[in-house]
Amino acid sequence: MATRDDDREIETPQQGHMPVMLSEAVKILAPRDGECYLDCTFGGGGHTRAILESADCKVFSIDRDAAAAKRAESIKDEFGDRFEFINANFSQLDKLQTDGYAGVLFDFGVSSFQLDDSSRGFSIMRDGPLDMRMNREEGESALEFVNGAPEDEIAKVLRAYGEERRASAIARAIVRARAESPIETTSELAGIAGSVSHSRERIHPATRTFQAIRIKVNNELGEIEEALPKAFSALKRGGILAAISFHSLEDRIVKRFFKSMAGLPQDRFDRSYAQDRVKRAELITRKPLRPSEGECKMNPRSRSAKLRAIKKESL
Repeated sequence: MATRDDDREIETPQQGHMPVMLSEAVKILAPRDGECYLDCTFGGGGHTRAILESADCKVFSIDRDAAAAKRAESIKDEFGDRFEFINANFSQLDKLQTDGYAGVLFDFGVSSFQLDDSSRGFSIMRDGPLDMRMNREEGESALEFVNGAPEDEIAKVLRAYGEERRASAIARAIVRARAESPIETTSELAGIAGSVSHSRERIHPATRTFQAIRIKVNNELGEIEEALPKAFSALKRGGILAAISFHSLEDRIVKRFFKSMAGLPQDRFDRSYAQDRVKRAELITRKPLRPSEGECKMNPRSRSAKLRAIKKESL
């Protein structure tokens, strides 16, 4: 059974950005003087800053959200040439000039900055225009998808990316509502999904709908599938690849890729022969690390986080 939700969709009064599993990520990467590291999801810069502070190293950071560039300025001012920010999708990391990283880190999903900004359209509880794009300069917005996609496509997206049991009913409700007038705000969409999905779970009944549409418009799973092999290739021998995921769809991709690199069956359905598998890495985390109880209390959005890591073979 898939995980029930992406906890970063659960709204709290908290504002601002709290990097998830910060100490665990830095401990696994174990930054060293003179080495180069890649943070593929800059967000608020918490992981980047911690890496830079833990060793005399250099960090390249990527974020598709142009708003992150402004947040990166203070880190650039403080660390100078030891830090470089690139505004791009992390699936484009192979286009960077630098490889031979001693460590690469991913922190998937939507950032607190994006959730807390109602104008971005990610939030269920904060009313704003439907958008949900991490890069507002490219791709189809949630507004365009919700008001333009056929009913069967909406249902398919809700089922595949939100694992929503009432996908068909919610899709019908969306199509019925937009026939009267366009669905333009997050509160409208949340109300429509909530009126159909009478969930008794602790999460908002529209959580899976928002998660699914967000994943769709940002091609989040496709980005992860494309980026992980590129990140592994960019590692130097003995380098660490670490990934923090927030729901089962992300974690499944990471788990399968890491096991493949470790020469292990990807899952219980993998019927490949052992002699055909190639071990290129060692699993650092046989089971994913989870945030501490203290972190979960301080930052409820971290509750569903899972951290996995592998080490590229030295020879």
